[in-house]
Amino acid sequence: MAPYETDDSTDTGEADELRSGRRRAARYIVPVTVVGVAAATIGLVPALADSGDPNLPKITAQQLLDKVAKSDVQQLSGTVKISTDLGLPDLGGLESSVMSGATKSGDGSSADPTGKLTELATGTHTLRVAADGPDKQKVSLLENAAEYSLIHNGKDIWGYDSQSNEVFHGTAADDTSKSDETRATPKGLTDEALKSIDDTTSVTVDGTEHVAGRDAYKLLIKPKQSGTTVGAISIAVDSKTGLPLKFTLTPASGGAAVVDVGFTQLSLSKPAASTFDFKTPKGAKVTTEDSATKAAPDHSAKSDEDLGKGLDDLTVLGKGWNSIATFDTGGQGVPSGSSAGGGDLGGFLGSLGDQVKGDFGSGTVFSTRLVNALVTDDGKVYVGAVNKSALVKAANAAK
Repeated sequence: MAPYETDDSTDTGEADELRSGRRRAARYIVPVTVVGVAAATIGLVPALADSGDPNLPKITAQQLLDKVAKSDVQQLSGTVKISTDLGLPDLGGLESSVMSGATKSGDGSSADPTGKLTELATGTHTLRVAADGPDKQKVSLLENAAEYSLIHNGKDIWGYDSQSNEVFHGTAADDTSKSDETRATPKGLTDEALKSIDDTTSVTVDGTEHVAGRDAYKLLIKPKQSGTTVGAISIAVDSKTGLPLKFTLTPASGGAAVVDVGFTQLSLSKPAASTFDFKTPKGAKVTTEDSATKAAPDHSAKSDEDLGKGLDDLTVLGKGWNSIATFDTGGQGVPSGSSAGGGDLGGFLGSLGDQVKGDFGSGTVFSTRLVNALVTDDGKVYVGAVNKSALVKAANAAK
């Protein structure tokens, strides 16, 4: 997450108080009720706003952050609508072709959450969610005449794709402090948020709104820095429980939100225990976590090893919203021709980006409405929520 700071009108004493409060609040910005494998994908579990603004008592940014910090909602159920517009290019039939080839060769399961939940990265989707504490969550992705469900119940994680009648079974990590799926838990968020707290952000209260039938305050987070692709983040906070109910990220370039996630329905009652039960449907194909790993072909072990070494040496340039992560892949930049694995895949990849030159040499910038990445011809990567010129400047400075 980006850092949190007061608005410019806050005096020194209030700033110190807010800085302490935001440390406590940061770990609750993602509701504790949606954890497990799907939590990182859903992120902040917000809601769509109803019409009209409630008349609530005045509250300061510090008080609102304190309210979020004290929130301890453990049980909920409801419907969530997610709209994502990263401005990604339309890959046409390429993605379908690749996925089809993987399925035919037995490389994976359509019920594997690793691939299935990436669908949330683009378009509009409807989810049903339920949670009962840190060990029981269920997320169902509703599709046309089909449904994909991901269930976390104790040590078990189940994925089920009704369209293909396939099941994926995995287990929750023993050391949850190190697992990817716990990065959206209170501790995981606290660890990450505290690393980036500085004075590059303005945090204010921006009125009130109705969210899924509940009264909420609006917390407005805006970068003080120029050069970032982030315009503002608006979070609706439930006035009674302090639970974040709505998350909307708008880009600095304007236009529709990059991410708009929200409850259309919400209940804070305890879900029925049967909600988290799973029984393998008759005739379903079952893939386990271990078998899926063994079945995956190792077509590029050397390149993966080089990339892994590069990520181990990842460094961060700049601070706050202008932070740029950089690492060396240990190889060339965007591949071309047959070096890309056959055909003209390299040329296709190159056409998706903008060619740039500078003191660093030359490379390709791949852009979305939020995150941009520069891949130099000698294999160095610069990526961040910053504009293209910021990436080029960082590459030049590192030369």
